[in-house]
Amino acid sequence: MRVPIPAERVHGAEAPPIEQEVQGLPDITEDTIRDLVAFKGKEPVTSCFLDVDGSRFLHQRQIEQELESVLRPARLEANGHRPAVSRSLDRIERYVRGGFDRSNTRGLAFFSCSDPDLWHVVPLPMSVRSRVVVNDQPAVGALQSMVEQAARLGVLLVDRQRSRMFVFSLGELVEHREDEDPLPREIDNRARAARGDHAGQIDAAVDRHLHAAAAMAFETWQRTDFDRFTIGAPDDLATRTLELVHPYLRERNVDRIDVRPGASIEQIRQAACAFEARVEAAREHEVVDRLIASVSTGRAVEGLRPTLEALGDHRVATLVVSKDFSQSGWKCSTCDRLFDQGRTCGRCDGQMTEVDDLIEEAIEATMRRSGHVEVVVQDADLDVHGRIGAFLRY
Repeated sequence: MRVPIPAERVHGAEAPPIEQEVQGLPDITEDTIRDLVAFKGKEPVTSCFLDVDGSRFLHQRQIEQELESVLRPARLEANGHRPAVSRSLDRIERYVRGGFDRSNTRGLAFFSCSDPDLWHVVPLPMSVRSRVVVNDQPAVGALQSMVEQAARLGVLLVDRQRSRMFVFSLGELVEHREDEDPLPREIDNRARAARGDHAGQIDAAVDRHLHAAAAMAFETWQRTDFDRFTIGAPDDLATRTLELVHPYLRERNVDRIDVRPGASIEQIRQAACAFEARVEAAREHEVVDRLIASVSTGRAVEGLRPTLEALGDHRVATLVVSKDFSQSGWKCSTCDRLFDQGRTCGRCDGQMTEVDDLIEEAIEATMRRSGHVEVVVQDADLDVHGRIGAFLRY
């Protein structure tokens, strides 16, 4: 998409408007995921995730080889007794071999079912682990992880004359605006010799500039609805700017970013990525610490079996799971409970069917029951505690 950058004000005159090409990102939201979770097919649902990152797969034939490496075992599994899955795999193969726009795509997610018809292809801005999952419903765990990592970050950079506003998501620039309020030349020059004579005028000009920067940040938030907000500025200006921004932005302020308005866009992007990784790691660590502490009070559980038991009792408020945790298991055809062992349900004695990915089933069950899912990417402490846990409703 093309995002216009407002004209700069230079000594009261307006420069020609500038447009910057900004890479678009797919619209992966909680609502998108819940729509997929709500799908119920008579036939199995085939979910396929394919890594197509151009840094590893330079040519189309390499992507086709990657696809074949995940389709081959799935075809062997489906051969003869799962024709609906075979049809879905053929459909996925035709799509990939037919070519697709790789310019902004590092991964692909496919969701396919023949009865009723489901065919949903999601281009992804991040690479994924290539795999095929066949379950009763779409496997949405990877998408949920991306939604959490795709929180938009608003970055306002300010000095005494210049302000620049950026919005980043998954390391990509989404929005970019700039403004400049140069100090009047006569004040700027004379102030060097007699600072005290014009200090009040200079301070007033800087204050007007900060008000304009705060307004620009709020207008950007109204358009892009970024989730987090940070300011990069000298200490005195950062404090004053934070006082001036709208309360909605102060609520989203998480920390200061160490970059100034004069930096290049690439330097700002790298600083934003490092900032977001640090903030997200701290947030995940707080969630895991709180989960572990809550186990002793009975307000949370940890480990696979206790979590599945709580999920079956509809007690899970927030499921917490390590990224890429996967395990096969069983699902009761009568009561829908999940188990890591057995062919007979431990609760209703119903017959169970084997599922490819128990964790995906747990994520989907949580979302169907209006629970929240927290996919932990950077905190290893959860791995020590079974890689999965849950905060309980009661």
